[in-house]
Amino acid sequence: MRRLAAIGLLAGLSGCIPPAPRATQTPPATAPHLDTHLATLFDEQPVWVEQPARPQLVNVIGRRYIVAPGDTLSAIGESTGAGADAIALANGLVVPFTVQAGQSLEIPAGRYHRVAAGESGIGIARAYGVRWSDLIARNGLSEPFILKIGQRLALPDHDPLAARAAAFRLDIDDLLTGAEPAGATVVAATRPTPQRPLKPTQSVAEPARFSGSFGWPAAGKVAERFGVAGKGQINQGIDIAVSPAAPVLATSDGVIAFLGDEIAGYGGVILIRHGAGWISAYGRVARATVTRGQSVKRGQTIGAAGSGSAPRLHFELRRNRIPVDPLKQLPPR
Repeated sequence: MRRLAAIGLLAGLSGCIPPAPRATQTPPATAPHLDTHLATLFDEQPVWVEQPARPQLVNVIGRRYIVAPGDTLSAIGESTGAGADAIALANGLVVPFTVQAGQSLEIPAGRYHRVAAGESGIGIARAYGVRWSDLIARNGLSEPFILKIGQRLALPDHDPLAARAAAFRLDIDDLLTGAEPAGATVVAATRPTPQRPLKPTQSVAEPARFSGSFGWPAAGKVAERFGVAGKGQINQGIDIAVSPAAPVLATSDGVIAFLGDEIAGYGGVILIRHGAGWISAYGRVARATVTRGQSVKRGQTIGAAGSGSAPRLHFELRRNRIPVDPLKQLPPR
């Protein structure tokens, strides 16, 4: 993985709530002299590293399976290669997924990947050149999207060339749902600090409650508003004109869910979970002063904006992963 870099300055972010189609967006011209490194306080180590996945493809032919005495759904899934989750989905089975001797089950045909320890949803999607959002839809995955070791994922059927091109473009929703490694343990966000970051095998816990209000993430005028920003352009948040290296502030109490530069042209990105489904996103951050899993308070400095002639901070609020207009949630100035 490359070191975190604030590589560009584009307007919005094209968010996707699987399985809905992604919004079309044409980025505006970039501004010059943006800081070239997203520094951290722990020796500039990457704060999020995509765990590569090794393709382990199994082709399964669809058929009927008659449950034998002593069979379990997990054993049937392993022996057929389709996996328990896919078989349960195809047959409308519900928790605790019990099966009876003599029961006829449909074994769904398809291409299946067996999840190994440490593999992330994004890594698996990239290994096969498909979009993570399509993997979510194909397998009926739901919150919190943490994969299980040994889980079988059915691969979507797509045009290989078109799918591979799309697979390498990530958005905020991809990072919220597909960045955690398989087998991750969920921990409360209290102890991690920039000097002692959360381990890659640990997943960030959702805050128990939401404080109920938001504050401005930076001082400055709103340069671009939420919504349609021109022909073919959609802004999923707002853009605030800030002074060079201006402090970036947490909009509300929460826990740092992600830091990185994996969204092309979006520069350094910080995501905070606030509880009750609320998430805030900060783009074009040139320096972070927090780390993944760290608890933060409203108004706490979490980083610094870029430098240059006209730096801007891109800011988003999402409720249950759906973008909302930040100006309707922020206090008036």
